[in-house]
Amino acid sequence: MSKLDEVLEKCTAQLEKSGVKTVDATLLKAIAKSLGPSIYNKDSFLVAAKDKDEVARIKKNLFEKKLGITDEAKQDKAIADAIEAIGSRTSNKMRPAFYYLIVKATRKSGAYA
Repeated sequence: MSKLDEVLEKCTAQLEKSGVKTVDATLLKAIAKSLGPSIYNKDSFLVAAKDKDEVARIKKNLFEKKLGITDEAKQDKAIADAIEAIGSRTSNKMRPAFYYLIVKATRKSGAYA
């Protein structure tokens, strides 16, 4: 099993635990690949959702650059929903799974086509 497959397996498990009944494996893989080698580094693989700088980077790089969403209220809601789905007490929010929840919530999966 490749390292990418291991990451996808872990993320799929987290998404299923978060209540996602059917994970779109193609979308999850596209999101993971778009993150590049950062998914193999423990620190950058995880989202620090309570860190204001981290949230600002997500808003800039994911929402604005990748998804084209500049409405801050929509950004905040999608982030809050992703945190709630994974669990606010879960400190290991895997970035590909976190981004997957945001992409699905904003209905912007076409950005990864």
